[in-house]
Amino acid sequence: MNLEPTISLLENLYWITLLAVVVSSASAVLKAGAKQFDLFGVIIIAVATGLGGGSLRDMLLDREVFWIRDQIFFIASLAGAICLFIGARFFTFSPKYFLLADSAGLATFGVAGTLVALMAGADPLVASFMGVMTGTMGGIFRDVLCNETPVVFISPLYATASWLGSLLFIAFLYLEQDITVAAMVSGLSIFFSRLLALHYNLSLPRFRFKTKTKP
Repeated sequence: MNLEPTISLLENLYWITLLAVVVSSASAVLKAGAKQFDLFGVIIIAVATGLGGGSLRDMLLDREVFWIRDQIFFIASLAGAICLFIGARFFTFSPKYFLLADSAGLATFGVAGTLVALMAGADPLVASFMGVMTGTMGGIFRDVLCNETPVVFISPLYATASWLGSLLFIAFLYLEQDITVAAMVSGLSIFFSRLLALHYNLSLPRFRFKTKTKP
């Protein structure tokens, strides 16, 4: 499956990616803020989160890195981090806002990563995993820089929700549905699946060794 980069397709990709960068950077600011990092630390973590997953995706697909090609994505991440850093001094942000921003970043980057991979000629299964990687790697960078275990490894249905949503997006495209509708439905499915998993504590089975029984 190979999508031709039409004007409509590129416009959809642009706005989805811009939204993904902003919300992912916001999640990073809230996480770094809880650690009481200074402005420089907050900016570094926000930029790594907002741009990291897409950068890795582009390097693996042998594409020009998206925020180097168009600096508006770097500016959006930087400006968003500074604005939220200042805003936190005047407004109270509930810890729930982090989960909302993180889930929104997972959803938007999942769709954007899948779309980019398909446009680059990747096979559907590979493209869906590129969506997962794009959506989760920024969060991994954020958590590692904050000296925490990455959320993706311990939190309910994080990457799983992203992968299912990416596959749903590809299915919509195979059925020749409108790209905007497909992106919205798939992105919302990732977002709400993640929130429901958090609410009901739904998760995949965890690895464990068989315990020895006493004779």
